[in-house]
Amino acid sequence: MYKLVALDMDGTLLNSNGEISPRTQDAIAKARSMGVHVVLASGRPLEGMTKALGDLNMTSDEDYVLSYNASMVQRVASQTVIRSQILKGSDAKNIASLSRDLGVHVHAFSRRFGLITPENNDFTRHEAKINGLTITELDFAELDNNEDIMKVMMIDEPDRLSAAIAQLPSMLHEQYTIVQSAPFFLEFLNPKSNKGAGVGMLAEHLGIDASEVICMGDAGNDKHMLEYAGLGVAMANATDDIKAIADHITDSNNHDGVAKVIETFILNR
Repeated sequence: MYKLVALDMDGTLLNSNGEISPRTQDAIAKARSMGVHVVLASGRPLEGMTKALGDLNMTSDEDYVLSYNASMVQRVASQTVIRSQILKGSDAKNIASLSRDLGVHVHAFSRRFGLITPENNDFTRHEAKINGLTITELDFAELDNNEDIMKVMMIDEPDRLSAAIAQLPSMLHEQYTIVQSAPFFLEFLNPKSNKGAGVGMLAEHLGIDASEVICMGDAGNDKHMLEYAGLGVAMANATDDIKAIADHITDSNNHDGVAKVIETFILNR
């Protein structure tokens, strides 16, 4: 029996209106009533997950979230951190310098300053809006080298970002976990950080084997956790590379794909 379900949010749990359908809420509630752990695993900060957690009644300290693409694993109510693999100010400086050379925008999440960018732009404003954050414009050169940075993102129009990705120095892939969470978002994480590592650590914390885990996602930042899980599920709207590694493909985020997996594999409907 499956004992842990890890869900990506955007493009997976949430529909195109940013909502969780009633059918999905019902399926998750029934699974949890059977003792199944359900966790959100997102590139978002915890602040950007609060509404979804409230809608699912997952707000106690027995509930967990994987934020910043699992750079942090936290208890929900107290926000106690049980795993943290983050970057430093020196990393933000290096990636910002490279982004300038490649002609794309950049922003980052700082423990002290929140969402920071050297130059405000539409993509950072979008990030701020979906997560309910304020933006701090800050020259990254002013960051202390030891500043705690959760993640750094190159952000721009998909064609510009694709061109930048093609020019990334190969050594960068040894220094960071690099994942594309959307056509306009490229994320740089601590090299030990990814959703698969985060879900694996939480499963171990809860005494759950990988074979008892379901992970669902739609984009590049979900790859590691789909590979880790006993059942890795891609949404119908997932990118082709994610579908290629999935054990199962469900319906889209706009057609109750998450609910259908829970109903089939946990509720036995």
